[in-house]
Amino acid sequence: MKPTKNQLFKRQITLSEIGEVGQQKLQNASVLVVGCGGLGSPIAVYLAASGIGKIHLVDFDTVDITNLHRQVFFSLEDIGKSKAEVLSTFIKKRAPFTEVNFTNKPITKDNVFELIECVDIVVDGTDSLPTKYLLNDACVIKNKPFVYGSLYKFDGYVATFNVLQKDETYSTNLRDAFPEMASDIPNCEEAGTLNSIVGMIATQQVNEVLKLVTGVGKPLTNQLRIYNALQNQELKMKLKPTVLKDKIAKIFKVQTYVDAACAGQNPDWQISAATLKQQLADIKTSKSLEIIAVLNNLKLPFEVNQTIHINTFDAEKIEIDESKTYVMVCQRGLNSYRATERLKKKYPNLKVLNLTGGISSYK
Repeated sequence: MKPTKNQLFKRQITLSEIGEVGQQKLQNASVLVVGCGGLGSPIAVYLAASGIGKIHLVDFDTVDITNLHRQVFFSLEDIGKSKAEVLSTFIKKRAPFTEVNFTNKPITKDNVFELIECVDIVVDGTDSLPTKYLLNDACVIKNKPFVYGSLYKFDGYVATFNVLQKDETYSTNLRDAFPEMASDIPNCEEAGTLNSIVGMIATQQVNEVLKLVTGVGKPLTNQLRIYNALQNQELKMKLKPTVLKDKIAKIFKVQTYVDAACAGQNPDWQISAATLKQQLADIKTSKSLEIIAVLNNLKLPFEVNQTIHINTFDAEKIEIDESKTYVMVCQRGLNSYRATERLKKKYPNLKVLNLTGGISSYK
């Protein structure tokens, strides 16, 4: 079946506020969705279903079994496959008037301007604070609207940043809400999340994009919406522009956009992925390693000796073999560093190392 646009978008066009003119605006719009997980996957699908003409997806990750409870556009058959590629294929099957492409690698300081240059709006579907700040700062520098979404357990955060206003100034950005990147906020893998709040925040971000494109309604500019799913409570935090473009341009020049916690880690307590790989390949050396995973259900490229979740990691209760080198591992190298600190505090002379960058760096 080859539907027409009028058939596919009939219910939306029927809205007097949208009509054929608004629908054409959606068709002419281009959106970059960064992250194809809990937020990014429904964002991309709903935007395509609404009639957005061009969507570019960015995600370097693959589908994992632990994703499926909230990343509902993936199936059991997709496990191990590229999220961006699977999502792109799904969208092509149901959105014939949307051109969808994807980039199967991380967005970084080196490629961010290239990726945002040819789109109208940038949407944040990530769970990485450094990436959120990278997107925000790049959007401020390049005058791109930035639709922000974030999750913490039962709480969701939504805002639309850096929108050109009637007085020719731009609305507030992420640094007006949170000037500095925090180093102690866990992502959903570490803290957990309820799937319903993920869907709620994703569709709110979609709603912001549709308002920006069609010019209908009032976007969440100069404010941050915070919603708690358990209590059905909402808070809107008003924001004022304090961190302006010239300051952000200076920040961009010196900021590396890596986790702030990593920047403060003791370099003497680190082991690189390359070094660990070499040591594991050597039978004699590998026997001297005691590898401990500090998060459950990690997709590990090697065997670990034990798993102790960081929430229950007690150095007092761990039987120590002083002849061994202890290697702490997690997804990104943050919780494993916390475990490293705890062991070193209890056993200062014990050789304890943190896998730098976590499993994500182990290729």
